[in-house]
Amino acid sequence: MASSTAIRELEHDFENKANDLSKLQKNPNVGSILTTDIAKNHLVKKKHTVQRGENELALKELDLVNEGANVYKLNVPVLVKQDWAEADANVPKRIDSISLELKRLDVTVQDLEAKQNSKNDEVCLLCFSPVFSWNDVSVAFLAYSLDSDQL
Repeated sequence: MASSTAIRELEHDFENKANDLSKLQKNPNVGSILTTDIAKNHLVKKKHTVQRGENELALKELDLVNEGANVYKLNVPVLVKQDWAEADANVPKRIDSISLELKRLDVTVQDLEAKQNSKNDEVCLLCFSPVFSWNDVSVAFLAYSLDSDQL
């Protein structure tokens, strides 16, 4: 009796591991999707970092010129004349906006990396953990042998 219970438990554990592995095989692209999302976020973050640097430089340049000086804003492909006061008010707002976006991107990247790490851990546990130990197998085999002898 005890042997059949042990064997059923081992079979149940084996079926659970097989089901977990089949779930991973059905959705193998989860890791690559997360990696792609992380890479995209890094590119956007790099772009925003460059923009913030350009705006900080523009703010320093605005501090160097006299109030009322001619200020031009580059709207590709033309330079557009802009009021000094308007430029002086808009540049710090853009810097703040870009800084907030960079903080949001940092949080997003951290979340994606945490998800990727948990998926990696899940795969490692399923791939490298034994379904059952050899001790369990020998106990089940011994118990099965003892039951068979009683027949």
